[in-house]
Amino acid sequence: MITIDSLAMKFLNASVLALCLAATILSCSKSGGDNPTPPYVPPTTPPVTPPVTPPANTPVVPPIVYSGYTLLWNDEFNSTSIDGANWNFETGTGVNGDFGTGQLDRATNRPENATIENGVLNSGGGCLAITTRKETYLDRNYTSARLTTQDKGSWGPGTRIEARVWARDVRYKGQGFAFWMMPAEKPTNQPYIMWPQGGEVDIMEYVGAIPKYNLGTVHYAWSWENNTYQSWNHGHKGGYYSYQETQVPAVNPAYGGWPVAATETNAGSGGFHIYRVDWYANRMEFAVDDQVYHINYFNDGEAFNNAPDGQDADGNVTIGGKRVMKSEYSHHFAEWSPFSHKFFLLLTAGVGGNDNMTYGGAIVNDAQFPCTTYIDWVRVYQRN
Repeated sequence: MITIDSLAMKFLNASVLALCLAATILSCSKSGGDNPTPPYVPPTTPPVTPPVTPPANTPVVPPIVYSGYTLLWNDEFNSTSIDGANWNFETGTGVNGDFGTGQLDRATNRPENATIENGVLNSGGGCLAITTRKETYLDRNYTSARLTTQDKGSWGPGTRIEARVWARDVRYKGQGFAFWMMPAEKPTNQPYIMWPQGGEVDIMEYVGAIPKYNLGTVHYAWSWENNTYQSWNHGHKGGYYSYQETQVPAVNPAYGGWPVAATETNAGSGGFHIYRVDWYANRMEFAVDDQVYHINYFNDGEAFNNAPDGQDADGNVTIGGKRVMKSEYSHHFAEWSPFSHKFFLLLTAGVGGNDNMTYGGAIVNDAQFPCTTYIDWVRVYQRN
């Protein structure tokens, strides 16, 4: 006979058993079995927020006032975009697919390759950033940018032309950046002026293969040749500038020493420098940070005060305690004197495709991209 007391006891026992079973299941589902989670202990101190690096303070610096000069034209790159009134984008790969210098890159007008950037360390306001990239784009594996003032600005004798540039990432063989000039004028009886009859001026020619030196050069022709191209008809005189010695080195450098450390101050990649040419009626003076290192005289015999001898002479002299290269005779023929005429400006980056045609050589496998050069400003002064 089942009594009420025995039924109550059975119900109580069943309830206890169910509660124990539920507690066991709940315990297993939270702990994951045999590895119980330790109890949560709140932190005794609040978490530390990582510091935020503020952008570099880059106050706008007004153009330099030089005694005996008046500012004629400038771009400080302080606007939000590249000024189309000053600059053209030269796109593509050149007439022969390599801009004539064996390059592998395709120049574009994309902001990925050329843009205005703010907050660049040690700049005055904004900077033009020109970047080469390793990427598949149309038919090429590298991209770049080429900006020119053709048909928008050109200058000749009687001017000082300069730019403040930091080739920050040009640190490997095959990488390069140039600030240079090409002819804006031609003979009236010719449809164009052929290179090198029209001349070329390389104010800054900096490559990662020779990281501790800049090259300042004039290119010209020996003979008019009816204003046609001849492979043998090319003269050039270039002087190296040593960032460490602040003068022409005793011996011209060869490829080597790359990549320099990002903190290397004795290289063009180590910081901003002012690259300049002072253009006179009879000569050009190339300078870096106010130090003249190459003087090219246009006429035969003027560099060394000797009688004209028909030779493109050059040699190092000491001026103000510094080695300076002098060269002469870049005006060879009567039909056209290239450096008596106006030239336009170019800012270009490139990736070298071989060691024979490309100044700075072929790109190496360990070269790092993207590779950016910053231009703080470009200025042209008229000599009073």
